Amino acid sequence: MAADSSHPPTSREYDDVQLTPRTGARTFTRLLTGLLTGLALTTGALTAPAQAASPYERGPDPTDALLEASRGPFSVATQSVSSLVLGFGGGEIYYPTDTSQGTFGAIAISPGYTARWSSLDWLGPRIASHGFVVIGIETNTLYDQPASRGRQLLAALDYLVEDSSLTIRARIDPDRLAVAGHSMGGGGSLEAADDRPSLQAAVPIAPWNSDKSWPGIQVPTMIIGGESDSIAPVSTHSQLFYESIPSSAEKAYLELNGASHFFPQTTNTTMAKSMVAWLKRFVDDDTRYEQFLCPPPSGSAIEEYRHTCPSS
Repeated sequence: MAADSSHPPTSREYDDVQLTPRTGARTFTRLLTGLLTGLALTTGALTAPAQAASPYERGPDPTDALLEASRGPFSVATQSVSSLVLGFGGGEIYYPTDTSQGTFGAIAISPGYTARWSSLDWLGPRIASHGFVVIGIETNTLYDQPASRGRQLLAALDYLVEDSSLTIRARIDPDRLAVAGHSMGGGGSLEAADDRPSLQAAVPIAPWNSDKSWPGIQVPTMIIGGESDSIAPVSTHSQLFYESIPSSAEKAYLELNGASHFFPQTTNTTMAKSMVAWLKRFVDDDTRYEQFLCPPPSGSAIEEYRHTCPSS
């Protein structure tokens, strides 16, 4: 696990890769290894092994243009979920039509207090088109609190894996699941990550929760806040949530310049780009996307970015 960028590694942390040998035996071994390696390179007998790709890589090599486009490389279909399901209030599923590249990770997303999924529905096809099954949920009531929304997010993931149509289930890897949400839905995604450490990623967006401390979260978590949010001010919500998550967990904090509490309710390219990169990196273990997370992204739309720099 990488250390927070604000705490650079000490020389002790690099002790095992010091170039100065500690013993005569090590000196001899390294000299012999170097000699043999040089000989092998000279004769063309040795080539450096390529870094193994994640078995879950899906889609072409990513570029800024690909992540900033309104759609990714996969065509997407939709399927509605009845409000009569148990555990949550129904919703909409978005999934890649491709069946040639194996299964996909899945993410459940909750809207905020008094809001319906339609307030965030641009996110469904946007994320799914990068190779994910996405369920945007309706909550049991418009007034459900974060803890309830967290349980509903987990119920929605269980529904995808166990009870959705075969068309959906056949596309999902049950070991690669994630959660996200806006406002109280974002607070719910913190609850879900705390309750189910087997999740691969969480993305709380302008999150609101009365509980400010999350020392038990080990799920890789990207928190996205708005600088001008007056409903869940970042100083009393997003920043505190980020700081409370232990440094042993991969985490990032993206603050959008001048953004209000409602920035996720219209298309936001900066948010979507970082969100997709985070999901690809941790749900798909796709290190091709680290370049969009570390070094930290910058630009006029970003007020602040903190991170632990994902570790390959």
